[in-house]
Amino acid sequence: MNVTRLYVIGILILLGAILANIIASKLNLKSWYDIFLGVSESSNYWSQIRIIDGIWLILIYPLSLGFSAYIGNTIYQKLF
Repeated sequence: MNVTRLYVIGILILLGAILANIIASKLNLKSWYDIFLGVSESSNYWSQIRIIDGIWLILIYPLSLGFSAYIGNTIYQKLF
């Protein structure tokens, strides 16, 4: 596998994750970091997680990262 291709895709995934986390913060949604930190501090933290947080973390966030990888691959194919 071409290292340049992996690098371009990796950069786009990183930028996608940063953007997704900014969006989650603005929409007051939990991130994986929030959940791991909250659960490590208190086992009652699970009661603070809403259904929309679960939808965000299980469905929308992974789709956004997958889309970022797709865009990264498309950019690589156009450039190289």
